[in-house]
Order: sequence, then C-alpha cells, then structure tokens
Amino acid sequence: MTKRAFTFPGQGSQVVGMGKDLAGAYQEARNVFAEVDDALGQRLSAIMFEGPEETLRLTENAQPALMAVSLAVVRVLESRGARLADHAAFVAGHSLGEYSALCAAGTFSLADAARLLKTRGQAMQKAVPVGEGAMAAILGVDLDALRDIAAASALDQVCDVANDNAPGQIVISGHKAAVERAMELARERGAKRALPLPVSAPFHSRLMAPAAEVMHEALATVAMHAPAVPLVANVLARPISGPVEIRKRLVEQVTGMVRWTESVRWLTGEGGVSHLAELGAGKVLSGLAKRINAEALAVSVGTPADIDAFIAALGA
Repeated sequence: MTKRAFTFPGQGSQVVGMGKDLAGAYQEARNVFAEVDDALGQRLSAIMFEGPEETLRLTENAQPALMAVSLAVVRVLESRGARLADHAAFVAGHSLGEYSALCAAGTFSLADAARLLKTRGQAMQKAVPVGEGAMAAILGVDLDALRDIAAASALDQVCDVANDNAPGQIVISGHKAAVERAMELARERGAKRALPLPVSAPFHSRLMAPAAEVMHEALATVAMHAPAVPLVANVLARPISGPVEIRKRLVEQVTGMVRWTESVRWLTGEGGVSHLAELGAGKVLSGLAKRINAEALAVSVGTPADIDAFIAALGA
C-alpha cells in the first residue's frame, strides 16, 4: 500500500494570483477564502488574487495567505472524497506551513490558524528594526561547515543557520553585518553561491526571541486537538501529535532551525513514505524533496488540473 505524506509550503511560495483559479472552480475554495477574510477583518483574498505584490509579500499577509491556499486545496480534496486521514500517514510544513499542516489535520480551526499566522507575521516583523537583520542562501556548503562559518562570522552579533532546505541549499539569518561576513567567508571556503534573500526580517534566528514570546502567549489561548495524523516537526525532524508538545515546538520554531532535509529523510526512511504531496501554492517543496531523496515521488497540488490528477492517482 502506498504511504504518503502531505506537505505544506512556507513563505517565498507566494505569488499574486495564487488561489484565484481555485476560487473560480470550487465553492469549497471560495468558502475558505471568505472565512479567512472574515477571521482577519480584511480582504486578504483580494490581495492574493490582484496584488499589489509588495502588499502580498508583507509577512503578516503572506503567511495567512499561503495557509489559505493550502487549506482551499485540502477542502476541495475532501469534497471529492480524499480525506487527509485516509490518504496521509504524516503531515509536515515548512515554517509557517506547520500551521497549515496542523489546521489541515484538525488541530486548530481555520479562523484560529489565520489569526495565529497574522499575529506571527506581525510579531516577526516587529522583533528586529527594518534594516538591522538579513538572511542569505548559501549554496554548495554542507551543514556542519556552514555552522562553523556562521559561528566564525558572528563576532559579537547573531548569525544562525535558519533553514536546512536540501543538501547544499542552506539559509543563514541574523544581524545584517554578521550575515554579510558569513557570505564572504562562505565564498572563500568554496560556496558555489551566496545570495542575500529579499526578506524583511531575520527569521529563524535568535533575534526572533520577542516574536517567540508573542507566539507563546497567542498559542496558549487557542483550542487545540490532536492532529488526525502526526506532524513531523521542523525543530525535531520527528513526528509529534500531542497538543502540549505541538504548542512547545511551534514556539521553538520561531527562533529554531527548519530541519527540512532531516524531516524529508525521516519521512522517506523511518517513516516509510514513498509519495510526498505538496498542497498549496508553488512547487518549492516538491523540488526540494527530489533533491533530498531522488527516489521519493513528489508532486505539487495547487491548481484545478493538479487536483484532478491527484484524485486520479489516489483512485478516490
């Protein structure tokens, strides 16, 4: 029997127009977008469908918007007989995608997920003054070597490994000057490329500690249930399912490294997963999965055509 994991994309996958074809094709998708709009008290769907891009890219908008597209896909699949609990052994999400994964698995409501992500985005943006932090993608350096580079570059500042996305594709985060020093040192030590990322804050670094405090308080007030299937958590690269631990790990995730390479390796190794389905906007995670494990079958499900193909593959 085929064993699948459903994965959910993170920030960077947003694009103006995302979800518009789903809304045009399915009432279930329109319902999701309307519920998110109502929960936030804003026309987020209009920003998703029409832009402007700079408004969609704002962290406080991009995070709930990406979750909304993922949940629209989930609800459409469910309406066609493809329930998550019947077809997924695990869920996993990249950074904010953990909230999408948990919402899809029934841990918290769609409205609560939207409000939590709006709060998370605002808190992350406020944690560090604009211009003081930075992130950079380092290509062609392994994780241990990059940890050494980050430590050597920090001096009296912060430079942390933020995302282990795939072998040879790792992101660093911290004070702008420290990240710039690390980029230069990485090039000296053989990195293929060191690219500054167009982000507004140093996510997944110790500088996000004020945002972690905000999320500790916000998560404490939200009703949570055990997910229908276990979540492979970013900070552990292992499955968890209890609400108490989920709360703890979501707080840790704000400042902690996204261990995506290890998560996919666990899923396709010890987890016994052979098929990975990325539900939502873009194809970032399916591309990373193929780099992490070339034998894994990874697909993206984000458009009406993708949904038709996926339903056919499931035999639902």
